[in-house]
Amino acid sequence: MKRARQKVMVENEAPQTSQKSKKQKTCSYGSVFGESALHASMDWGSLPHHVILRIFQFLPLVDRARASSVCRRWNEIFHIPDLWRRFEFELNQPATSYLKSTHPDLIQQIIKRHADHLQYVSFKVDSSTESAEAACDILSQLVNCSIKTLGLISTAKPSFMNVSKAHFASALTVVFVNSKSLSSIKVDDTPLDDPSLKVLVANNSDTLKLLKMSSCPHVSPAGILCVADQCHGLKELALNYYILSDELLLALSSEKHVDLEHLRIDVVSENPGQVEFHTIKKQSWDALVKHSPKVNIVMYFFLYEEEFDAFFREETPVTHLYFGRAVSKAMLGRIGMNCPRLIELVVCANGLQPLDDELIRIAERCKNLTAMGLGECEVTCRGFIEFVKMCGGRLTQLSIMEEVLIPDNDYSLDRLHLEVSKHLGRMWFPDMMPTW
Repeated sequence: MKRARQKVMVENEAPQTSQKSKKQKTCSYGSVFGESALHASMDWGSLPHHVILRIFQFLPLVDRARASSVCRRWNEIFHIPDLWRRFEFELNQPATSYLKSTHPDLIQQIIKRHADHLQYVSFKVDSSTESAEAACDILSQLVNCSIKTLGLISTAKPSFMNVSKAHFASALTVVFVNSKSLSSIKVDDTPLDDPSLKVLVANNSDTLKLLKMSSCPHVSPAGILCVADQCHGLKELALNYYILSDELLLALSSEKHVDLEHLRIDVVSENPGQVEFHTIKKQSWDALVKHSPKVNIVMYFFLYEEEFDAFFREETPVTHLYFGRAVSKAMLGRIGMNCPRLIELVVCANGLQPLDDELIRIAERCKNLTAMGLGECEVTCRGFIEFVKMCGGRLTQLSIMEEVLIPDNDYSLDRLHLEVSKHLGRMWFPDMMPTW
């Protein structure tokens, strides 16, 4: 009986020891963090207001909407104006895109409760006309807005270009008239027209700083000249070359205009031989650079070789050049002679003639060159090393496909990277085409 009683006592003591151990652990946590901190970490509803707001700012829209249904307090924070200053409407059709759209109910909720809070707004649409028209319908309802930044982004063509010009202009007019504080607008590939620009200028001339409107066929040189004449704070401008004119550059160079920081020019030809490109006078370029000495002039070329005749026959203050199609040796030779401000040059394709002389001339005369990219071209290893040697450590970006480099009697590809690395002052290898 004594043995049995002792056994029972031992079995009963075991749980007590375990509970004591748990109690000790709990006390040790409490001593480190404090009981109130431990309780707060377990109760999300008691998080400070500003903490929840910060968490909501990092959440994707769908997750933010789900979180708003957790409790009344979180739902109230979900509707705080600070969360709705920046918003991207995504409008896609199931037949033309795999991306999900912003839910229609949420769009209506934003229009009813947060239209006057929106400041940085973009519309991302797929290629369908229905998506573009839906974007216009939303724009038409933003009558109480105070938008500062507006972007209309097409992930694929034609999108906005298929919307009727009247519908598009009417929708933009609502924003242009009611915002009064637009500073940044991106409306590439849209049916924007001159009357719309006049409305923009009439209501936002004191605030407009950036205007990107490449591939807007209904805008004329007179329309963009109206912007340059009246928007004296304009710092960035992106447009097609056909709109560029001597008058526009002189308007941007007037005393009342602020220094222009970026001028992007797209030179595009869809029908080879059907477009004759005009020439901008050297005096007009000189006036712009004298007025805005630090301006970046960026040119994107998508032309056929026979269409380059009008360009770079005189000194041109371009700083960044990108050639999306083949460009001739003669054209690259002109760049070396007449582009002393060149900072970056990217050539996607050339012919099968080595470009040694052209690159060396560019290195000699373009003292500001810091970035170079070559695609489907040919350069001898010796010529390439000479180019790098002349540029030296100022070449911060150098992207050359391995297939571009032609081994010669002096240098092999294995030795090439050592020589180039020595002149650059850092380890360098040519880019290689993936084999998988």
